Amino acid sequence: MRSQAVSTTGRAFRPRTQRESCEMSLLSMDRRVVGNKRTSLVLSLGMATVVVSMMQTLTVPILPIIQRDLHAAPAAVGWVTTVTLLAAAVCTPLLTRLGDQRGKRRVLIGVLVAAVVGSVVATVTSSLPLLLVSRALQGSSTAIFPLALSILRDELPPTRLPTAMAAVSSTLAVGSGLALAAAGVLTQGENPDYHRVFLFSAVLCTLALVAVTLVVPPSSQVAGGRIDWIGAAVLACVLVLILLPLSQANTWGWGSVPTLASFGAAIVAGGFWVVFEKHRRDALVDMKMLTLRPVVLTNLAGILLGFGMFTQYIGISTFVQAPAHLAGYGFTASTVRASVEFLLPGAVASLVTGQVAGIFIRRFGARIPLAVGACSGVLGFTGLAFLHDTPASVIAAGLLTGIAVSCGFATLPIFIAAGVPALQNGIANGVNSIARSTGSSVASAVVITLLTSGTLPDLPGESATLATESQYVTIFLLGAGAFACVAVIAMFGLPTGASRPGGPGRPRRPRRSARSRDR
Repeated sequence: MRSQAVSTTGRAFRPRTQRESCEMSLLSMDRRVVGNKRTSLVLSLGMATVVVSMMQTLTVPILPIIQRDLHAAPAAVGWVTTVTLLAAAVCTPLLTRLGDQRGKRRVLIGVLVAAVVGSVVATVTSSLPLLLVSRALQGSSTAIFPLALSILRDELPPTRLPTAMAAVSSTLAVGSGLALAAAGVLTQGENPDYHRVFLFSAVLCTLALVAVTLVVPPSSQVAGGRIDWIGAAVLACVLVLILLPLSQANTWGWGSVPTLASFGAAIVAGGFWVVFEKHRRDALVDMKMLTLRPVVLTNLAGILLGFGMFTQYIGISTFVQAPAHLAGYGFTASTVRASVEFLLPGAVASLVTGQVAGIFIRRFGARIPLAVGACSGVLGFTGLAFLHDTPASVIAAGLLTGIAVSCGFATLPIFIAAGVPALQNGIANGVNSIARSTGSSVASAVVITLLTSGTLPDLPGESATLATESQYVTIFLLGAGAFACVAVIAMFGLPTGASRPGGPGRPRRPRRSARSRDR
């Protein structure tokens, strides 16, 4: 008798028929196609997310050039940055809620179109009012990031979600570094032209628009309902009343009547908005969702993360550009060198860290990567405060702070996704984006105040505004303190079960027993 091969389970092997082989081949092909579509989705949304952070830092190196070419006062040119921040605050909550109600893909494409139009207008205009209009259109791009995260949650399976969110989130830091480096390189020479920088942003926004249009599928989950226009308008007023005095405090004065009146009006308007939203059937923001402990702590961590990120950018950039022969510190670096040599390595480290963080989030949850990243930020800022005598030490410290920022961007959306229903994910991430923007505004105001309040004596001309070295030590220690608070929130405040391998905010698929697998 001819013996028959037996498997380890005691059953005889049966050779596959031609039909079964074809079915297996088609199934394998389908899996490859699905995998390619998911990769394309993450790449296209990552490209769109680069636009967000790029718009926030794009004009920082070119403000003096804009002031010279447009013959504008420093206070007027400062609005080129301020109007973008205010537009982001006004548009992000409304646009993310529209994404939840009307479809995220549709709103995302509309936001990218606005960013393209704003970039094109800025490229061709030499009028300050039109430039401000274009920057307001670019400011609406802040809504891209929360919309992208919501699309990922709708389209990807739970096991792929943490890695994809981390990958897309890490591109935020890349966009900031890319914008600073590109602005420095494109404005080199004897006659620098700021229009080249906006042309660069127009090209990048157009590429992102094409990628999103071709790759992102229509929204699979739409909440519907009416739009709370009144709630959106009141919230916009509250945010403007908070962010405007923060951005103008060094011009108005922290104790001036406009600053104090704006903060007081923000408190009154905020109280009215909370009461109004509690009684709305189709509220812009669900107050119960907003007061959940994970959401509150995640937004607080977002404020601290934004503070640390902007402290890093402004602190390192101004420190390394200080003339060493006059100040006794710094490296007399040009704008290009400051961007490429000192800031770009941290941005690259953020991109790499985002990929690694996604793997750790899938295995261990989001708390550990957030806490480890925050500790890296503490080490980095402490090194900047006390070990800043050589370029290598500053670059190394920048790498550590870049890792911290990337871990924060990668993990905070995971806690949001785990804590809110899918149909509220867009507005929840939008609020978290506004929290980060608020932290960045506070950092900008605090850093500028410190740099202008303690200057070196007996210096000639423009050098008379150079800050003392101790002011930079204070700035970097404030950054370390911000990340230390993030570490405390991660370890003792946020839930331990967020983003287990089953996926954030979704039930795990039950494991099958060995007996059922053999059937």
